[in-house]
Amino acid sequence: MNTLSEEIDRSLSPPLPREGTVVSISTAHPVGGIREEEQPQQPYDEDDHSGEIREYNGVFEGPEKTLEVCFRKIPGFQDPNNDDDTHSLSSSDSSTSLITASNIHRKGLRTLPRSDLDRICQRARCTILSSVSNRYLDAYVLSESSLFVYPYMIVLKTCGTTTLLRCVATLIEIGRKIGLEIDWVGYNRKNFNFPGDQMFPHGSFHQEMDYLYSHRNLCERLNGNGYTLGPVTSDHWFVFVADHTTRYTECNDTDRVLNIMMFDIDQTVAQKFYYDQYESRIHVDGVEETEEEATKRISMEQTKGAGIDALVPGATIDPRAFEPCGYSMNAILFHSYSTMHITPEEGSSYASFETNQKLSNYTPLICNVVRAFRPKRFVMTLMADEGGLVQMGSNPLFEGSAAKAKIAVPFKSAPPTTSVNSSSGVTVASGASSSNSTASPTSTNISATYKRSNLASIKVEDDVCCMMGNWVLEEGNDSEFSAGPRENQQVGQRQRARGLSLANYA
Repeated sequence: MNTLSEEIDRSLSPPLPREGTVVSISTAHPVGGIREEEQPQQPYDEDDHSGEIREYNGVFEGPEKTLEVCFRKIPGFQDPNNDDDTHSLSSSDSSTSLITASNIHRKGLRTLPRSDLDRICQRARCTILSSVSNRYLDAYVLSESSLFVYPYMIVLKTCGTTTLLRCVATLIEIGRKIGLEIDWVGYNRKNFNFPGDQMFPHGSFHQEMDYLYSHRNLCERLNGNGYTLGPVTSDHWFVFVADHTTRYTECNDTDRVLNIMMFDIDQTVAQKFYYDQYESRIHVDGVEETEEEATKRISMEQTKGAGIDALVPGATIDPRAFEPCGYSMNAILFHSYSTMHITPEEGSSYASFETNQKLSNYTPLICNVVRAFRPKRFVMTLMADEGGLVQMGSNPLFEGSAAKAKIAVPFKSAPPTTSVNSSSGVTVASGASSSNSTASPTSTNISATYKRSNLASIKVEDDVCCMMGNWVLEEGNDSEFSAGPRENQQVGQRQRARGLSLANYA
């Protein structure tokens, strides 16, 4: 018997590749008026492993694709396997979780067995590596980014050449099995750095929209639109949101998600995320640690060495270091998640930080994140409902004229003779500590200034607002962010960035 995923896949008619390369510039415009350069159509099969396997070419597509899907209960549906709509969290499901089965209950999507979550990830060409949970959500570190599961919402982020949208049909099928139907869909991504490496249906934003529209079971209920925010000749942001639907929440809570995408991060920071910078296997009481134990130790050393733990105080952290390089981290605190993903390769270095934590002022958090990685530029996006914007009050990140829109990130500069990291001369201030730098009593306070180069915003649905800004390091600040000498000149020749499970897709 065919699954719903197979039936929907069979009904798809992928469009022929367009040859259009003409692009019109707009800061916020429906996708029908903007052409992204189309990539060749990829071969398409009906099994879960369709798409071409591509060899790693020395660079990695760091910016993530993000899919958020909200569900609602199907009226009158009775699930005999879901009495009282709650399931206890078993030890087999908790993985690296610190909670116990006696103080948590699952309901809705959180009752899905691991096999169903594996199917979802398999469609997107990634695998689950570890997880943490609390009373409100489950967070999974993936071979390519992260998965967050709430009772009635799933957030899936994937990087590289994953095929994220191919899991939509599987989500429809699995949701129906437990009495849930899709209520709201949002998809977004930054423009690709290496678009030619992507596989169907991610050859272009037009192709992605065509693929979503081809899901008849989805689009009969939700009629969505795609938008481009920002200059298409530079960094810009693609957004798809299903229109004219009210998302189901149990407590009518507000929603907002902040994402900071940093490029050209300081190479002294990037070096912290190469696996061979750490002792591979150590002996404790004469016993050599296992490979899994070594990975956990190195993951935590990278977390503390870069000051990432200080960015999420009080949260439960699940970090993961990758060989030969790369890093992912999920952190959960009550209802909120934070996630960080790092690709350190020179020439394509990238770090992202995303959170749905409800803050009235995000400026201190943003400064701490930028201070920890010292990028040459970053893209900041905010997606929020109107209630969330009201709670935020004044938003200095996106207000004011372009000439005055700046973020000053404070640092302490120490003389080279007193700093272990003398090549960069930078010591990170409180809130983003660095294990490789020490402050001098004679240190002088300095700050690096980022200037907003452009801003775009749009209301894409009855109550959803999207904002996107590009920020660049002002001239004269580059000397404070010196990359320093390379400790390992073979970095650019390593063979695989973040993502472990490429061989499993064959």
